[in-house]
Amino acid sequence: MASVLLEMRNITKRFGVVKAVDNVSLSVEPGQVLSLCGENGSGKSTLMKVLSAVYPYGTFEGEILFGGEPLVAHGVRDTEQKGIAIIHQELALVKQMTVLENIFLGAEWAKYGVMDYDNMYLRCIRMLAQVKLDIDPNTRVGELGLGQQQLVEIAKALNKQVRLLILDEPTASLTESETAILLDIVNDLRNHDIACIYISHKLNEVKAISDVICVIRDGKHIATRAAEGLSEEDLIRMMVGRELTELYPHEPHAVGEEILRVEGLTAWHPVNQHIRRVDNAAFSLHKGEILGVAGLVGSGRTELAQCLFGCYPGRWEGRITLHGKPVRFSNCRQAMAHGVAMVPEDRKKDGIVPIMSVGSNITLAALSQFSGSLSVVDEAGEQAAIRDAIARLKVKTTSPELAIGRLSGGNQQKAILAKCLLLNPAILILDEPTRGIDIGAKQEIYRLINQLVQQGIAVIMISSELPEVLGISDRVLAMHQGVIKADLINRDLTQEQVMEAALRSDSHVENHAV
Repeated sequence: MASVLLEMRNITKRFGVVKAVDNVSLSVEPGQVLSLCGENGSGKSTLMKVLSAVYPYGTFEGEILFGGEPLVAHGVRDTEQKGIAIIHQELALVKQMTVLENIFLGAEWAKYGVMDYDNMYLRCIRMLAQVKLDIDPNTRVGELGLGQQQLVEIAKALNKQVRLLILDEPTASLTESETAILLDIVNDLRNHDIACIYISHKLNEVKAISDVICVIRDGKHIATRAAEGLSEEDLIRMMVGRELTELYPHEPHAVGEEILRVEGLTAWHPVNQHIRRVDNAAFSLHKGEILGVAGLVGSGRTELAQCLFGCYPGRWEGRITLHGKPVRFSNCRQAMAHGVAMVPEDRKKDGIVPIMSVGSNITLAALSQFSGSLSVVDEAGEQAAIRDAIARLKVKTTSPELAIGRLSGGNQQKAILAKCLLLNPAILILDEPTRGIDIGAKQEIYRLINQLVQQGIAVIMISSELPEVLGISDRVLAMHQGVIKADLINRDLTQEQVMEAALRSDSHVENHAV
């Protein structure tokens, strides 16, 4: 029987009177992949921050053994020296530096006080080959795609002689092909006796990659099971404590009159003016309708949404008609004033102010609603709106005054939705609204979307997950390389039909009911 590499015994982590992690134990063997599953806010990331000494020794209860010895770590550098590395969902690379400089950052090789670039270069080549990345080590990280950056992070960890690699939502922003490469690498780590703790809400990945699955809920350990023989339904039941009989809840709603028409919308790349990110797009949107936008990464979905919301960073042209009147938004403020709100793709960068409180983030875009003629904020009214929004969207927070950056990704997303709904929008654009969110929180967001369209709000839903687009949309736009290839009514529409429409070579727009 393999020896145990890691033991976490009876770990409890408190924030004031709140137990974020409550008496959780787990163990990992060399070369084993353990997946850690649970809803947003269940304590997964907190537990891993305890392990990696983001929360150092002495700030939690319980004990950690690594390689059979007590782990007394006062910072991340201590755990890295022991061979524990964590890769967060938000990558910690310096975009202005080269791949080589990032991989050796803080661990540079030197001879007689001079950087040993030749040997560092050769070592970097070997590390990149191990993660199947064929690039020049002198390439700047900012020039790489997100999937390549993720692999550079893993190469950086491997360079530190890692024995345990923690991956927190590693595929949340990756394409299918990039995800396949990453899973192959995790499988290959087994051959080198490197253990892995894998955190993901994508249950198909968890099933495919894991030896063992550990589920925690509300900070407590629920079960640890061998992955073989566990169904996704079993996992969901353990994660949320209930059956999710219908992931995509269909509720009847009446589609009303046209409120938005887009014609000839073309957007050029902000730097390379010869590239069209959106190419002559045309479509309409109706009151009380959910319009799904599907397509591969790079198809122009996000750029289309940014043009509609007045935040596209490059040049664009086209005709936009809102409520029968021509409009053109130069910034987000103008769009919001006309009843258009947007939940952005990158919530950390564009959706929240991490150091501000949850409440302040929720009311940030609608402060004018709480100020009178003297521009004095009605604090009582604002606090009441915050309480109502937190209750309505079930945002898990110990206090409205807590910095929003302290919340889980799913609860940050709910707060962003609450911010948008305070604007009372006629059109709500959702760009990857459930990315990195657990299965239970996803269903809550789907139900909220259905409630909104029943009130007459029109929703544009962009998602990389085709089952999600098909599960909730009334109509689907299939995009590829900036072109809307098809406008399909969703009557038993299949994933194959959408992808076939998006990837066909002709440029004729298909517009019919299926």
